[in-house]
Amino acid sequence: MTEQPIGAILDGLGATIDLDDGDLVASAFVIAKVVEANGDVSLALASSDGLSWIEQNGLLASAQQIVNQTSIGRKGEE
Repeated sequence: MTEQPIGAILDGLGATIDLDDGDLVASAFVIAKVVEANGDVSLALASSDGLSWIEQNGLLASAQQIVNQTSIGRKGEE
């Protein structure tokens, strides 16, 4: 297993983020589903330099709250 830069991978998957002019992304925590060559599925985690496990937990918990709130009652989605 070798480490790879994740930017091109995320670009290839069409991942985007909404930012306004002047916004600054201070850190990132990426969760990825990986299908291995043998068909097994695993989970991979990547974080920006300097992001502690405490900050990772905070980002993960906050993201889960956002997903839970927005997945309920989205207009136009079944």
